[in-house]
Amino acid sequence: MKEGPDISRIAALIGDPARANILTALMAGKALTATELAAEAGVTVQTASAHLGKLEAGELIRCRKSGRHKYFNLAGDDVGHALEALMGLAAGAGHLRTRTGPKDAALREARVCYSHLAGARGIALYQGLLRRGALRESGDDVALTDAGAAFLTGFGVDIATLRRGKTPLCRTCLDWSARQTHLAGSVGRAVLAEIIAKGWAARVEGTRVVRFSDTGARAFEETFGG
Repeated sequence: MKEGPDISRIAALIGDPARANILTALMAGKALTATELAAEAGVTVQTASAHLGKLEAGELIRCRKSGRHKYFNLAGDDVGHALEALMGLAAGAGHLRTRTGPKDAALREARVCYSHLAGARGIALYQGLLRRGALRESGDDVALTDAGAAFLTGFGVDIATLRRGKTPLCRTCLDWSARQTHLAGSVGRAVLAEIIAKGWAARVEGTRVVRFSDTGARAFEETFGG
């Protein structure tokens, strides 16, 4: 018997088309009900509930109750990173969905990857922070520098509080649409939250799209050199 992590079990959970659609819908970071996820997956609520039970048992999602309702989220950032990486692998191998629409270009421009900024804007953010010395790469790892902590504190991110958390400050995440790196971790999450708080961009309801206003796009470029 082989030892080590059993990737076949996780792969089987993700590999079902309905469960893959459920997981992709949850990458927007919003908690959804079984009814909402059934619509995303294109299955009945009863079938969705069975899929959700398997995903929860596999620790890919978590459920919390509020009143009579149950709400589902991804189990954590690691699941989101894995899904984003699989999307990149699928795109690189030519395994693409046949249905396209106006939303596709917007997703490639700027979107949420569970909790942080992805797409062309996310890549520009990461590259801009590297150029100004706010981030330091070491192989596949990335760290926040002292200069970066000062810069982002000035931007409005509470770095001191983030340091006390359990989530790594900075992590790299491979962007599926461009197969370049964007910033994850608690810093990536906090920067996106601050961008939205400043009114530079807003989430598009029911999608993963993050839409920048013209003023917000200019401010983003001036701040991060995007």
